[in-house]
This record gives sequence, C-alpha cells and structure tokens, in this order.
Amino acid sequence: MTTDMVLNASLVPASEVLSRIVETIVETRDAAQDVLIEKESFAEVSTYLERIVPLLTELSKKNINTSESLRNAVDILNREIKVAKQLVLDCSKRNKVYLLVNCRKIVKRLEHATREISRALGLIPLASLDLSSGITDEISKLQDSMLGVEFRTGIAEEDILKKIDLGIQERYVDRSYANNLLFLIAEAVGIPTGRSALKKEFEEFKKEIEETKLRKDLAEAVQMDQIIALLGRADAASSPEEKEVKYFSKRNSLGSQRLEPLLSFYCPITGEVMVDPVETSSGQTFERSAIQKWFAEGNTFCPLTATPLDTSILRPNKTLRQSIEEWKERNTMITIASTKTKLLSDDEQEVLHSLSQLKELCDERDLHREWVVLEDYIPILIKLLGTKNRDMRNHALVILHILARDSNDNKEKIAHAENAIESIVKSLARRIGESKLAVALLLELSKSEVVLPYIGKVQSCILLLVTMTSQDDIQAARDAKELLENLSFLDQNVVQMAKTNYFRPLLLRLSSGPENVKMIMAMTLGEMELSDHNKLTLFEDGVLGPLLHLVTHDDVETKVVAVKALQNLSTLPQSGLSMIREGAVGPLLDLLYHHSTSSPSLREHVAATVMNIAISTAAEEASQTELSLLESDEDIFRLFSLINMTGPDVQQSILRTFHALCQPQSATDLRSKLRQFSAVHVLVQLCEVDIATVRANAVKLFCCLTTDGDDGMLSEHVNQRCVETLVRIIRISNDNEEIAAAMGIIANLPMDQIPITQWLLDAGAICRFTVTIKQEWQRRAAEAGIIPMLVQLLDSGTALTKRYAAISLAQFSENSVFLSIPIKKHRGLWCCSPPPETDCPVHMGICAVESSFCLLEAGAVRPLVRVLGEPDIGACEAALQALSTLIDGERLLSGSKVLEEANAIAAIIRLLSSPSTQLQEKSLYVLERIFRLVEFKHKYEASAQMPLVDITQRGNSGMKSLAARILAHLNVLHDQSSYF
Repeated sequence: MTTDMVLNASLVPASEVLSRIVETIVETRDAAQDVLIEKESFAEVSTYLERIVPLLTELSKKNINTSESLRNAVDILNREIKVAKQLVLDCSKRNKVYLLVNCRKIVKRLEHATREISRALGLIPLASLDLSSGITDEISKLQDSMLGVEFRTGIAEEDILKKIDLGIQERYVDRSYANNLLFLIAEAVGIPTGRSALKKEFEEFKKEIEETKLRKDLAEAVQMDQIIALLGRADAASSPEEKEVKYFSKRNSLGSQRLEPLLSFYCPITGEVMVDPVETSSGQTFERSAIQKWFAEGNTFCPLTATPLDTSILRPNKTLRQSIEEWKERNTMITIASTKTKLLSDDEQEVLHSLSQLKELCDERDLHREWVVLEDYIPILIKLLGTKNRDMRNHALVILHILARDSNDNKEKIAHAENAIESIVKSLARRIGESKLAVALLLELSKSEVVLPYIGKVQSCILLLVTMTSQDDIQAARDAKELLENLSFLDQNVVQMAKTNYFRPLLLRLSSGPENVKMIMAMTLGEMELSDHNKLTLFEDGVLGPLLHLVTHDDVETKVVAVKALQNLSTLPQSGLSMIREGAVGPLLDLLYHHSTSSPSLREHVAATVMNIAISTAAEEASQTELSLLESDEDIFRLFSLINMTGPDVQQSILRTFHALCQPQSATDLRSKLRQFSAVHVLVQLCEVDIATVRANAVKLFCCLTTDGDDGMLSEHVNQRCVETLVRIIRISNDNEEIAAAMGIIANLPMDQIPITQWLLDAGAICRFTVTIKQEWQRRAAEAGIIPMLVQLLDSGTALTKRYAAISLAQFSENSVFLSIPIKKHRGLWCCSPPPETDCPVHMGICAVESSFCLLEAGAVRPLVRVLGEPDIGACEAALQALSTLIDGERLLSGSKVLEEANAIAAIIRLLSSPSTQLQEKSLYVLERIFRLVEFKHKYEASAQMPLVDITQRGNSGMKSLAARILAHLNVLHDQSSYF
C-alpha cells in the first residue's frame, strides 16, 4: 500500500497518509544536505517543508475525508513533496556536470513544486478546522512566502551557462575556450582540475547523456550533444595520443595541394572570401558586415538583382559558412605541413616570411597551434634560437611563447627539446627586446611544475633575472620578478643569492629613483611572494617610509600600487606594531574614508591591509603594549559604519578587523562600545545575507560580542527570526568556524528569558545541545539553568515547544543513571555515623538537576504526564520517550513505581486508543515492560485489556504481536497463540 492511493478511496487512513508525508519531509530535509548544486535553494525549501509539519500533525487528528477541499489539499501536498524529494535525490546522485548544465531547469522545477505546495496549503480551510492560532498564522505567512518564491541559479553557474550558450550559438571551436569552460565547471561543482579527473567526469557526463537518449528526451539530447561537442575540444576530453591519431588520419587524406575557393565563397560586394555569410530576403548571400554597410548607406535594394529588400531580414547561411570553414581548415593543414621545410632554407628572407606566416596561423586558432606541435616544429624553432639573425630569434621566441601559453603538454615538449632552456636563457643576456621575449617565454614555461626544475638548473638565469627586475620596462621587470618567485621553490642557496642581490637595488630605487621606477618597485613588492624573513629584512631596511610617501601621492594608481605593497608586507606577524609606530594607520584610514568612488579597488586593498594589521596586533605579544589600532571612539564608529556602505570584499575585511580586535579577553571595552554603537543590529542583518564569506565573518564577530553576557543590547535585537537564522546557519553552512560561532551565540544568549528559550526549542536548537552523546554540552546547558526552564515550558509552551522540551529532557535523562553518585556504605558504630544521604528512588544514588540531570529532582515527571494528555501527537511521543527512560534496564521496578505515583501508567494505557499508530506502538513497548511486574499487571489489566484486544484485531503485524505478548502477561492469551 503506497501514499499514491487517493484518500477518498478509504484504502489508507488519513492519519497514516499524513504520517508518511511527514516522513517524506524528514527524508527530503536529510537528503538535501547532500545535494551537489544549488545548495541554498534546497536548504530554503527544506526550511519551508519543516514548517509544515506542525500543521500535518494537527490535521492527523481531524476527519479530513469530510472535506473535499481538504482532501484535495492533502493529495497535492503528498504528490508535490514527493516530487521535491525525488528532485533532491537526483541532485545528490547524478553526474555533477550534468546537474550544472541543467541547473536552470532544476531551480524552475524546485520553484514550481514550492508554489504548488503553497497552493495546496491555500485549499486548507484553516478557519473551520479549530486549529491553534499559532499554527494558523504560521501557515498563512508560510503560504505567502512560498507562493512568491523565486529561485535563481548561482552567479557562477549562470555565468557558465551563458558561456555555454554563447559557445554553441557562435560555434566556437577554440580549444582555450573549451579548456577555460571545463575548468570553470570543475571549480563550480568541486571537481579536481587535473586532466585525469576532468576526463573521467567528462566521460561520465557522456554516459549520462546516453541514458537521456534512451529515455527518448530528444530535445534535451540535442542540447546535450551540442554541449558535448563544445566541451569535447578541451585538452582533458581526449589524450595527446588520440589527438595525434585523429590529426594524421585526416591530414594524410588531403594530399599536398591547396584548393582554390569556390565561386560561391566570395562576397559579391567585397570580392573577398566570406567569414559570416548571411542571406537577404532576395535569396542572395553576402558578407554580413558588407550588406549591413550597404543598408546603412541608405540602399534598400539588392546589389545583384536590384529588387527591393526587407532590410530587417538577414538569415545566417550556416551551410555555406561551414563549407568555407572546412575549406580554410583543409588549406591551413596543408600549409602547416609544407612550411616546415622552408624554415630549414638558407634563404633568410624565406625563413622570416615563413616564420611570420606561422605566427599568424598560431595566433588565429588554438587548433592551428595543436597542428604545429603535431608537425614537430618545436625542435626547429629551438634550433633557430642559435642563429645569428636577431629577427629570426625573436620570431622563434614569440611562436614558442604562443605554443606554450595554453598547454602544459606543449610546455613540457619545449623543455624536453635539446638545449631548449639553455638557448632561451642565452637570449636573456641579449638586447632588451629579445630579453623581454625570453623572460616572457621562461615565465610561461615556469607555470608547469614539471618544467620548473629544468629552468632552475641553469643558475646564470637567476642573476640575469635579478638584473632585469631593475629595468625601467614595467612588463619585463614584472615578468622577471614573477619568474624569480616561481624559482624560489628550487635551490634555496641560489634563491637566497638572488634575494640578497635583489632587495638592495629595489629599496634604493624605491627611495630615490624616477617616479615610474618607484611605481615598478612598489608594484614588485605588492605582487611578490615574500617569506617572513624577507619581509622583516625589508622593514628593518626602512621600506615603510618610501611606501607611505607614495600612499600620499595625488595619483590614484600610485596609491593603489603602494597600498598593495603594504598589504603584502602587513601579513608578517610583527608587521602590525611596526606599521602603527611608523604612522601608517592614519593615512590608511583616511584613504578608506575618502576614496569610495574614485577607486573601489583602492578601498578593498586598504581594508585588507588594516585587517592584516589588526590580526597581527591582536597577537599575544602585541596585547602587552600600549599601541592601539583604533585610538578613539570616533575611529571605531567610523570604521564600523563603513560596513553598511561598502561592497562584500570591504565588508569582509572590516568584519575580520573587528573580530581580531575583539577576540582577546582584555578587549571588553571595545566589545562594549560596539554593542553601544548598535553593532549587534547590523550583525543580525548580515547573518541573513547570501554572500557566504560576509555572513560567516558577521556571525564570528557577533559571537565575540556575546561573550560578556547580556547587557541589554542583545535582548533588544535578538528575536525569533534571528534565532531561526542562526539555527539555519548551523544546518546549511560548510564553514566549521561559522557553525561553531552560531552555536556559541546561541549558548551565550540569556537563559533567564523564556521567549528566547521557547524560540530555541521551536527552531530545534536546544535539542542539538542536549544530545546524549555530548555530555559536556549537556553539563554546560544544565549549569546554565536550562532544565528547570524546560520543565516550566512543559506547562506553558506551545505544542511544538512542549515537544522539543520533552525531547531534550529525554536526552538528559538517558545519562542520569551514569551520573548519579552511588551512596557510600557507612562503617563503624551506627550511632557515630552521620545521617544517611537520601538516594534517588529511580537511580539509587545521589542525584541533582545540574550534575545528573535527574527528572525526579527537576520535578519533570508530573508535567510530562500532563503532556501525555495533549492533543499534539509529537508532544505526546516526546513525553512518552522521556518517561520511558525511567524504566530502562534494571530501573524497571523503581521507575514503574514512580510512574504509578504520577498516574502515568493510566495515561499511557489511554494512548493505546490514539489515532497515531506510531504513538500506539511506543505505548505498547512501555506497557510490555511494566506488565512484566505482577503488581502492575493485576492493577491495570482491566483497563488495558480492551484496547489491547482491539490492536490485535486492527493493528499492523508488529503491533499485533506486541499487543498479544502483553495480553499473555495479563493471562488473557496463551503463549502459543496464533497472534505471536
């Protein structure tokens, strides 16, 4: 029997259908944590679904078959929640690339299901069902929220989809485009970017598409084929060996003669072979740009037939365009194959002409570059680096750089060629033009970890590079500096020699060189990866003075370069104090306050630098000094106020700045001032933003501000929405520090305020802090006074509050038997012994609320029994679970006596007639244990007999057997009865 059966067929009890819907919601929520894409949207839907559960619980007590509207609503809920669950499961298991390229469809399906569930809620006659006002108001708000929901694909995913659409529409065949696209996809869905991992994922994606075709989803299959064709051009989609076989198979079939273009390839207007042919309303084809110019000049007739034209109609002639491209491709392949012999000619002019032609072909398309490498041009180009003709060498360096720039395979082939690196390094020592080309090529090659050691072996390269970093040519100096940094992973002795020779001229020219050279030196310091030792050396040699001078320069670009250098240096642990002593903070804060529009990037770098200073000054040694980053209340207020007026990058830096400054235990004054400045209000709002980094840092600072207790500022701004937001963060965040901070905020909230405790219970937070396996968490919660408050809420809270309060008390009680202190037996004369200590009648030891979490000591038993009479099924189940902890194991007799004294046994017997099969079953388990004891089975057999007999006739198989076993205890059935 399934939940698909219509309710009015009376095949499935309404309560059971509703119970199964709740189970589906729970399963959907749990599975949503494992989705591979659009996590935020799925988390939001899970939150909506969880808020429906109390309504379903209330509905299970009603006779919904009497209302067609209500019956239809439950049918729709059942169907759409299952749709949502299936979508969640699909997005947890299917290929990641497939999910990404379909994420627009996914969010639309999710949005449709959410709105359908909202419409189903709208069909429920809330006013006539005698529901609690809290549930009615909650469902009304929830319905409005869900009906207006709009899910959007993430920014990164949407950007990738636009690139895919553009690549298909424009018929991009460029390998670098496909490489970049596949890399972006890998980053977006968390795939390793190595070739083998990408190839494996791509192959799985193709298999997924084959399954799509088997399902005869033709429209999707066509689109997926186009995507496969686009991504299939990436390096990772096929091995070098596969590419080589494919190339030579095609090239050998072409012959050696170039073909002349067909007459139809020429544009009638320009007389040139067309690139983008389009057809006019007269049926004639022209180059797009040419016919558009013809129309722009006022002509409205066909240039060939003189017939009037509709100037708005220009249809791409895709067939002709493809033919032209295939013709070009064939001729290019033949040209590349035949040019190689010309490079070996003694005629320098012919060689230069061939090199120029080869460069143009390599610039045109990455496919041409692939063919050049397959034709084994690299050894020939390396050999040309040894010629006396400077122009030949320069052409060879340029072509090698083009070949290396987008392919690690090509980088390795260049490095493996005979005398390749040595020949390139020799060009470093020649004229500036050639040395610039050589350093650019070496820099490109150094981006491969395989090639890097080959460059490092040529030690003369280091000194040549050091010399180049002081050149006035900005690009050459930057390339040489970056290459030096790449080489720093190799021979440390050689690198140290380079550093020693490098920093002195750099500092000298930073202090006294021309303005453009100062810019180069500052730029170098801003982008160079420096060790802490080298940063310390630079500080000691006086680098701050020249950089601070540049910070005050009128030119904004100069300020940006200088601040980037300070940002790089400020990551040194000792840097904060040095920068404060040197007076760097004042100019930096001025830039932060006054350059909001002239240069957003300047503000971002300044904020990051201030953050680094704050982090370093918050170190242990810094806290012992009198130096302070923010000297006045005005500085604190102005800096924090920027959070509401800046972008995410600056917001994140400012939040981290205050977090670093507020973390030390001694920072109570700063924390207090921030609370007075309404910082808590701002942080509560930031906890709801979609930008994960901003939200995480806001939560961490918020946690810092709650460590001093509640001075009135917390209670003013922490409401139910805030509590729900924190709990949601705990559930969906992937940042462990953010989760810990959110839990810290909850733990620091004042426990003496019942509304806050009730919000925490309703959001399911306190149940997380009282789980049985976390005794330390339980101890802290108990010491904070949470148990008496939970007991109080059993009488005064909402149905949901009572449910969660009972769950928490049950979790506490499960550990009581281990925490109760055994009573020591007294020895010696009885008259000389101290009076005996009173032991707990259940745990037989010394119990206390805060140390052993005992339900009896907390006075929780009778309130729990009262909850058993509540109409809310969830609350009853939780209360029954809490009470059942008193009769576990060896405590059966003592616990049963306590339950009898509180009239719990009679209440549990009444639950046997509950409409909830789950509650009936739990009651059976409890009673089966209690009725093993003779005194109780004799006392209660009369009241229990009829409900038990009814269950043996109407219950499911498991319940029938359990009820029969109890009846056997009561001597109503024989042990050999067929019910067992």
